[in-house]
Amino acid sequence: MTSLHVDVLCVGLGPAGSRAARSAARLGARVLALDRRAHAGLPVQCAEFVPSLIGIDAPGIGACSCQAIDAMDTFVEDERPDRTIPFPGRMLDRAAFDARLVEEARAAGAECRFDTALRRLDADGRAHLADGTTVVAAAIVGADGPRSAAGRAIGQVNRALVETRQVTVPLRKRHASTDIFLSASIPGGYGWLFPKGDAAHVGAGVVPAHRGALKGIVDTLLARLAGEGRIEDRVLALTGGAIPVGGPLVPRGMLGRVGVVLAGDAAGLAHPVTGAGIASAVQSGSLAGEAAALFAQGHAAALEDYEDELDALFGAALVRALHRREALLRSAGSTQALRRGWIAYPEYWTGASP
Repeated sequence: MTSLHVDVLCVGLGPAGSRAARSAARLGARVLALDRRAHAGLPVQCAEFVPSLIGIDAPGIGACSCQAIDAMDTFVEDERPDRTIPFPGRMLDRAAFDARLVEEARAAGAECRFDTALRRLDADGRAHLADGTTVVAAAIVGADGPRSAAGRAIGQVNRALVETRQVTVPLRKRHASTDIFLSASIPGGYGWLFPKGDAAHVGAGVVPAHRGALKGIVDTLLARLAGEGRIEDRVLALTGGAIPVGGPLVPRGMLGRVGVVLAGDAAGLAHPVTGAGIASAVQSGSLAGEAAALFAQGHAAALEDYEDELDALFGAALVRALHRREALLRSAGSTQALRRGWIAYPEYWTGASP
């Protein structure tokens, strides 16, 4: 058995973990970052849309961008769509984006390993890998997704999830807006079409209790779009996954003397209404890596400071979104309730959150 001693262990090499590894290494920390997947960003399990402002935190993102988005069309039941413009964003090549962030982490000095699974974390913070290696770190960054092992180890678990199914299909005509489909028949979520050049991602998300209906919901949406002449009836790819929608968790904890911080989906930072989480993963990952490196250097307050920074950045928006989501789930799914629960409509933003 091999034992490794590092300053910071990053669990997960998605956008949050890669950014954490990079920022910790830049502060002089010895960093080991690992991911159970074989390759960065694969398999792709998201719709690949990001707001344009992500370029502030991820310069050079244009090299990983497939097309620009300038508007959002929202369809409520069978009504005509409401257009939100401007709605600036980009469609990513997510695999290329993730690979770029990993290379930036390596360039900063972090050791990044794929095909390396975390088996368990002990109560004293020792990490046991599937290959028999034991890792002893001063600080751990949990960036391992909505069902985070690091989060579970410190008692922070995402309990509210949305299950998704998404297919990629050819587009008959190029499109520059994201299409959102709100309906009482899509409980706890929504349907979408996100264009990506000559193809589009079409999918839906629902609360886990309705997961059995998910294939039928997506098939119905595909049939509608094909009948309108917008897509070809030919599936190029299929994916799916879970999105945390319960709002932020407490993003810090201790395992013995080892400090633990959570970032991205592991910290519950995905938007409870839209499910968006890439931008918040990048931002929180950078801050988590800094906090972990500072804690490893003896700054005990770094973990609490990290929690405060996350709250300042995301707290108000996530609390509003969580309240809107909860109100929608309690409603009968009227068109008025659907509008109040979606970011495109003034009703979402007016009035104080409950």
